[in-house]
Amino acid sequence: MAGHRQSKKFRYITWSVAGAAVVAGAGIAAQTSMAATTWPAQKTYTGHAFDTCTAPSTAAMKAWNTGFYGAAAVYVGGKNRGCSQPNLTASWVKSVSSMGWKLIPIYVGAQPPCQSGSNPEKLTATTAATLGTSDANDAVAKASALGMKAGSPIYLDMEPYDITNTSCNNAVLTYVRAFDKQLRAKVYRAGYYGFSSSSAKAVATATNKTDLPGNLWYALWDKQYTTTTDWPWGSTQYTNHSRAHQYMVNSKETRNGYTITVDRDAWDAPVAITG
Repeated sequence: MAGHRQSKKFRYITWSVAGAAVVAGAGIAAQTSMAATTWPAQKTYTGHAFDTCTAPSTAAMKAWNTGFYGAAAVYVGGKNRGCSQPNLTASWVKSVSSMGWKLIPIYVGAQPPCQSGSNPEKLTATTAATLGTSDANDAVAKASALGMKAGSPIYLDMEPYDITNTSCNNAVLTYVRAFDKQLRAKVYRAGYYGFSSSSAKAVATATNKTDLPGNLWYALWDKQYTTTTDWPWGSTQYTNHSRAHQYMVNSKETRNGYTITVDRDAWDAPVAITG
């Protein structure tokens, strides 16, 4: 999935770098910013999902509606989003939802200051908090305009970086906390996509869990369809439908005459509320 935000070349370069009222599936009990709000019921999907750079056409989604995949991730916004989205409209969301598809909103926000490569938006220690808030506002606006309602999750994409770089890692966590806090203020659930060796690890192993995401989508390309047997962290973390696992990338697949290169995901986590 990393290549959907940056080039395929950059994907493999970066890969080598090395409370009380929490709703069901929130995963981390320290999400106190959710406590004062009555939340819509979570919509959860468990099964095979895919993500691909550009949202497929409605015809392709109809052709792919064979029962194997039940959910598709779509890139709703962010300055670092890697592909144009000519198909991704409110009408498309309505149409594919009526077919039975569950949708997973991804937002490609600011990237770490120590990350290799260039991005249109990078955070710094100085800008992390304000960028996190403004990006969250943008993410909610984009998702809402597509018909993804309050109570939906938005998964913040963070590509690999050197988490042993303390200042860089602290800046990233500041950004993530600000992003998530603002999502929840807007009544959207906080999700996070990252790599098990770096960006996801930083969140999962952080000592201070305050305002960190309640749903974790980890990239570990071991070709194992599971969210449990290869889960890299404590078994009590991100329980109750709060995990997703990107287990295979660049899988070229054809269904009913439509060929799409996708990344495969094992999903047991929230999806967008539509319709």
